[in-house]
Amino acid sequence: MSALDKGDKTSERQLAVNRWRLVLGSKSDRSFGFGGSAREVKALGEMEDLLDYLYANAQGDDVRSEDSQGRSGGLGKTQLTAAKWIRKVRELFPQQTAEVLERHALEEFGMAELLTDKTVLEKMKPDMSLLKTVLQLRHLMKGEVLETAKKVARRVAEELREKLENSTRQALTGKLDRSLSSPVHSARNLDIKKTVRRNLKNYDAERGELVLKDVYFSGRVKKYNKKTVILAVDESGSMLGSVIYSAVMAQIISKLPFAEVKLVIFDTSIVDLSESVEDPAEVLMSVQLGGGTNIAGALAYCESLIRTPADTCVLVVTDLFEGGSRRILLNTARNIIQSGAKLSFLTALDEQANPSFDKDLGQKLANEGAFVGALTPDMLGDYIGRIMGS
Repeated sequence: MSALDKGDKTSERQLAVNRWRLVLGSKSDRSFGFGGSAREVKALGEMEDLLDYLYANAQGDDVRSEDSQGRSGGLGKTQLTAAKWIRKVRELFPQQTAEVLERHALEEFGMAELLTDKTVLEKMKPDMSLLKTVLQLRHLMKGEVLETAKKVARRVAEELREKLENSTRQALTGKLDRSLSSPVHSARNLDIKKTVRRNLKNYDAERGELVLKDVYFSGRVKKYNKKTVILAVDESGSMLGSVIYSAVMAQIISKLPFAEVKLVIFDTSIVDLSESVEDPAEVLMSVQLGGGTNIAGALAYCESLIRTPADTCVLVVTDLFEGGSRRILLNTARNIIQSGAKLSFLTALDEQANPSFDKDLGQKLANEGAFVGALTPDMLGDYIGRIMGS
């Protein structure tokens, strides 16, 4: 919910004043000051900065500026960039309002360089913030700009993979697997049974001794049957950070010898991207942000992918704001759990792991036996390792 809509915390009069202040801008009469809680006032101030940044670039009069003829681009104290502006607009304004502002920015007020000039993207730092902006605008990009955007996605995804891969691998492995030979020869890794068995042919009957011609050591890798991880990701705009990390984690897990990964992206429709799981940039550039959410339909599709329930882990990354049938969702979840598969609903999968989700539906799913909660990406490997090994 945006700062504009919090009428339960702000009187109708103050709400009207807040809206007029946003219309008139920071140069308006001081009597039109923002009101509400400290958090609301802060958010409204940030919204005003975003509007100043945009409309200070407009042609003609702008009440936000004392000098409508000599604007400097509206950077002011916030030092906004076009990429940051777009990201913050989506965070602070209702979706419909954000779309109007973006259209003004891109079509009328000089921010179209993000979509038409690849050198602008090439000069920007390829980080999570830029990647989120690229994904939000991808549907408007064409030609060389789109190709440059794909390079941004690939570079950021690769950096995230390098950051998370070692910890994930270590979390998913670690116990002795006596089917593997270890390159590290130490008493800790000595496989006594295998060493004795393989050297019985060398037993010296006269001396009554077992001659050890070969000594065997075992690798410190946990032994698993082949496991299947089905990862279904809600592509609604509020889940953008989780979508990015999900694509990267799917790639990491797919490289492990004991795991097969199925990757599904959904809103009201379902797209199976399992064939692209080793290329997270390709996955991300396939995402269509926004729209409704049919979790029940996505979970039913995941159920259809289950072959050996005892060796299957279904992870649904979603905020649980269901646009489909809650009854069907709960029934499908119950069926998956009763089959013996592991079912988890990750309400956030990003560095903050600070989710906003439907707690009522989450509690009902937890009552059925599903795990419901947020995880940081580096915790996901350990979590999967524990439920796979149970």
